[in-house]
Amino acid sequence: MTDVVERRLGDLTVRIDRLLCVGFGDCIEAAPQLWEFDDDGIVAFRDPAPDPGRQRIITSCDICPVDALTVLDADGNQLAP
Repeated sequence: MTDVVERRLGDLTVRIDRLLCVGFGDCIEAAPQLWEFDDDGIVAFRDPAPDPGRQRIITSCDICPVDALTVLDADGNQLAP
């Protein structure tokens, strides 16, 4: 698996930096329909993952204490963290 996993959710691009994630799970608590832990204890996208809504996506990424999750808008502007 690559170190950075990316997925489009609506008009947002969400990235997981697997090297930064240490498995706190705050993102999972904020949006359990989007995130889960993989076998290594690193956050991963649920598959299939329903779109939990723009604000919940941003909040669940922004809450990460190690900034392992990044959200970009359609123009490439970083919205979180």
